[in-house]
Amino acid sequence: MMLPWKLKEPDCKSRAEDEGEMNQLVPTNIPPLRRKLYDLFAAAPLIALYLFSLTQMLSPLALQISLAKLFIQTDPSVLPPVLVLGIVSKICTLVFFALLVVMFVVRRVPLHYPIAFFPRLAAGAGTFLGMGIVMLPTEQLSSGLYLISLLSIIGGTVFAVWGILALARSISIMPEARGLVTSGPYAFIRHPLYLGEFFVLVGIAVQHVMPWALLLLAVQCVCQFERMKNEERVLARAFPDYADYIARTARLLPGVY
Repeated sequence: MMLPWKLKEPDCKSRAEDEGEMNQLVPTNIPPLRRKLYDLFAAAPLIALYLFSLTQMLSPLALQISLAKLFIQTDPSVLPPVLVLGIVSKICTLVFFALLVVMFVVRRVPLHYPIAFFPRLAAGAGTFLGMGIVMLPTEQLSSGLYLISLLSIIGGTVFAVWGILALARSISIMPEARGLVTSGPYAFIRHPLYLGEFFVLVGIAVQHVMPWALLLLAVQCVCQFERMKNEERVLARAFPDYADYIARTARLLPGVY
């Protein structure tokens, strides 16, 4: 019986080297609707998680907005800046989660599928380890340090939202080729979404200053760096123009890395 998948022949690499990096499967003879339904089914747990996170934020946000209204009605001059930034931070995060849900629903099906275990592990760990920091108990911070934390979260979230809007239907958790995006922040760095998420996690880690938070952040960063390399390998194989794109862009910070 013929299998519905065929292994793409490696180009200029030995079999052992290919297995050590990333194998790819090219879908054949599978109807587009079936591929889309499978892709949507694979994304369903993430969509559910983001929707749950979004709904959990609505009540605290409503409470903060009510408190801010009370300050404005009584004496606007005593409205705490931290409260305002907290509201802005939650609104930005809500927009971020909502965009993720929409893009995961409407995203393109991937051109190539990675099957190697470690690229999948790096992608999963890079995605979910940051959530472990949020589950840790918060620490008492000075107003200045808490302000810095909120600014980092807001700045990182805004930048990540910009990255999602540019990435749009090419978004993916696993290292898959859904499309080559070179506009928006991708015009000068190759992984703006991860850069924005990093600043968000730094801001969150500041609120959970403890060894476990720092350890989770460090491991998450290691996984993200490996994830970037895996994604670049896939995109380089899928798109001939990707080598030129790498030559004119930075991975994360222009002129630095």
